[in-house]
Amino acid sequence: MLTRRRFLGSAAAAIPSSRSAGQSGRKPNFLFLIADDHAGYVLGADGNRLAETPNLDRLASEGTRFASHFCNAPVCTPSRQSFFTGQLPHTAGVTRLQTRLDPAKPTIAKELKKAGYTTAVFGKMHLNQPAAPGLFGFDVMVTEGELQRDWVEKVKLRPVPGEIKVQPEWRPFRDPARIWLNAEKRPYGRYEEDMKAAHQIRLAARFLEEHRDKPFALWVSFHEPHSPFHFPIEDARHFDPKRFPVPRVGPEDGWQIPLIFRDLTDEEKQGIIAAYYTSVRYLDRNVGRILSKLRELNLEDNTFVVYTADHGYNLGHHGRFEKHCGYEPALRVPLIMRFPGRIRKGVVKDQTEHIDLAPTILDMLNAEPLPFQHGQSLRPYLEGKKADAPRDHVFSEYLENEEAFIRTGRWKFIFCSGRRKRTDGYLTDNPTPGRYVRLYDRRSEPGEFTNVAAKHPDVVAQMEDLLLQRFRSTHPEAEREPQRLSREEALEWYLRPRDA
Repeated sequence: MLTRRRFLGSAAAAIPSSRSAGQSGRKPNFLFLIADDHAGYVLGADGNRLAETPNLDRLASEGTRFASHFCNAPVCTPSRQSFFTGQLPHTAGVTRLQTRLDPAKPTIAKELKKAGYTTAVFGKMHLNQPAAPGLFGFDVMVTEGELQRDWVEKVKLRPVPGEIKVQPEWRPFRDPARIWLNAEKRPYGRYEEDMKAAHQIRLAARFLEEHRDKPFALWVSFHEPHSPFHFPIEDARHFDPKRFPVPRVGPEDGWQIPLIFRDLTDEEKQGIIAAYYTSVRYLDRNVGRILSKLRELNLEDNTFVVYTADHGYNLGHHGRFEKHCGYEPALRVPLIMRFPGRIRKGVVKDQTEHIDLAPTILDMLNAEPLPFQHGQSLRPYLEGKKADAPRDHVFSEYLENEEAFIRTGRWKFIFCSGRRKRTDGYLTDNPTPGRYVRLYDRRSEPGEFTNVAAKHPDVVAQMEDLLLQRFRSTHPEAEREPQRLSREEALEWYLRPRDA
């Protein structure tokens, strides 16, 4: 693996500018591959020997992998809209799972459409509204509901033998966690060719075939590995759950472990972890199919490919099996970019955020920037240069629980009002504990187990100032912040969800 110093200094030959024409004078194409709940640590290229991700590992070896990339919200809808609009969730107006994105918001797709691209999306987008041609800038739009209906209508499902135990209907929080988190590692009740993802890939492949001769911008957004961790019947026996160690629970974790996870046994936890890894393996295979189609159509060399996930996932870390929090496994996500002949190959270890994606994509494709954006283009890294202003911290927020997070090279900081009874299903012993802060020294304890806030009040103050700075410089209601609030009271004012 390349170090940052070697990465920035490697390959003396100049790289052709991404603003120059591609093959036959054409502008480059764009392919955005998105996973749901794929944590950054479940990736072979990240050093995980249990993860079977050969296609993503190959993609990483052919491009640039950002090893310290973080989401701006550890929940699906706000996170997706942050990298789609280039705005932090509280500015995009989407901080909760059920919120719809305002169709008037600027998006990457709108800018690429204006730049002459044919735009399309197949799969999960969490826009929380029916698809329609032209909506959010997509010429072709087959999102959750439309994909489900098309799949049911067009794919004749083969019967599954009764002796094969398959996943029951997914009923989170109504069933015990061991069931809706698939502790028995049951496959989805379909053979691989009949899976919804297989149908999704066929639709995306047809789009590529039909638009191979003109510039396209294609989103393919997979459901996997979101619980209950879909994978086909053929994969049911692939992983032995006993191979997966259960993460330890720290001495300060007890009270904050959601009640719904309290009765899980270690054996059940191993089954859940194995099911997740199996779903990641299936996801990787589907990513490989899309990339193979690019190669088959001779589009690979002129297509900018970006792979990422909406957020990470805890697999027993701190006793949790979900995101919805500020621990490292929930915030760090994969980010891989490939653009043959135009970007360096290597690994970037500087911290980056999801809001950096929109500026980067538009910059690399020579499209106009969004009207305003909170991130910064990562193009210097892609061209082997040093960034003008590397991030000294990253910011994330989960306003359902009125909390926000700062991560620096050394510290992880969590600030929570403790006043809102969350409605996401992850209640604890004390749903409204009152204001609390947590500070973890990741240099001495990467697992984030021991709260050292009381020992470092100066660092706590610095972290609170960074949070306030982010909110005050980006929040649409910043001018209405009441006067004479303390720093903590001001933070609590910003942490209230205000989604329309």
